[in-house]
Amino acid sequence: MTNPINDRGYLLTEQINPNSQHLDQLSTLEMVRVFNQEDQRTVDAIATAAPLMAEAIDQTAAALRAGGRLFYVGAGTSGRLGVLDAAECPPTFCTPPELVQGILAGGAPALLKSSEALEDLPADGATAMATHQISALDVVVGITAGGTTPYVHGALQEANLRGATTIFIACVPADQVDIEVDIDLRLPVGPEVLAGSTRLKSGTVTKMALNILSTGVMVKLGKVYGNRMVDVSVTNTKLHDRALRIIAALTDLSRDEADTLLVSSDQQVKLALLMHWANLDKEAAQLALEQNDGNLRQAIVQVSGKPGG
Repeated sequence: MTNPINDRGYLLTEQINPNSQHLDQLSTLEMVRVFNQEDQRTVDAIATAAPLMAEAIDQTAAALRAGGRLFYVGAGTSGRLGVLDAAECPPTFCTPPELVQGILAGGAPALLKSSEALEDLPADGATAMATHQISALDVVVGITAGGTTPYVHGALQEANLRGATTIFIACVPADQVDIEVDIDLRLPVGPEVLAGSTRLKSGTVTKMALNILSTGVMVKLGKVYGNRMVDVSVTNTKLHDRALRIIAALTDLSRDEADTLLVSSDQQVKLALLMHWANLDKEAAQLALEQNDGNLRQAIVQVSGKPGG
């Protein structure tokens, strides 16, 4: 594992972008167009990384299915993006908050106030792994745009020692920063429009990768039917409306009938659908889902003998 050094000028994320070297002299419209042109590179980076993204999804889903947890570890923008993705999983997929967690150098205060100096302490990253009792069941994703963040390296080293599945996400090529992990996911998008400001393209491509990773894992865990979030947590008016629209769209029920069904299922969309499709009471439908690890399509096959959907 490469030891971070003081001079990071060799890193792709720190280099000067020739397409924006006159940024302060551009018109506002020209400046916007430069940003837009450079952002196109994020899509290409994800496309190139697709095979490793798929491997990361499959390994993470297998770990969570076996009782493990998913942790994102980072500092600054990278860490905040991990916390954001983790925080979105409970309302979107009705996961317990401990299943997907974000660990940010500096903790909760660093979400609102920059605490970048804390990223220089690899021992703190290792301590975070111990605090969260990381084990061989878990998956730890280290996120660092420039690839050198000591906090992330310390966390991944400790996670490796504990037998966890380790994934590295960085926006620099492997020949600039090497690391020992199970999946080494590189998303090089070139120098930033504002030199060194990795909250820009690097942050964008990181968010894209995390979107795909967490959503792909939840699809594999049976929390999606077709492209509907059938495990949505019905906790506010917007999500209640979404739940009703999902049920109405996938059944022959009116909105009012969908609401009655949702109430009878204790606000669980997946359960409501199985109750309706298989003509089961709540307890029988719940049992069928449990016997199929929460996978609605598999449960339909079990109770009806017909392909789900």
